[in-house]
Amino acid sequence: MAVNILTKEDLQQFKSELLTDIKALLQEAPNKPKKWLKSYEVRELLGISPGTLQNMQENEILIGSKIGGLMFFDHDDILALMAKNKKPLRR
Repeated sequence: MAVNILTKEDLQQFKSELLTDIKALLQEAPNKPKKWLKSYEVRELLGISPGTLQNMQENEILIGSKIGGLMFFDHDDILALMAKNKKPLRR
């Protein structure tokens, strides 16, 4: 049976290669938004209160999916809602 001995230099090289690989992975997908957002994330994104989000759901302005006790909203639906309601600034 062959015995391999690891040295400090081997570990340093492994650490360096691992960090390089992790940095490369992080740079490949910069800040890609999540597909599904929870209620609190939608409220933070739109700057609205829980009551306003509930009114939007009741009036079918924004439709979510309930799984268990959590509501999830499609990020693309939120972007479409924002684009649909875009208005020029009045001066």
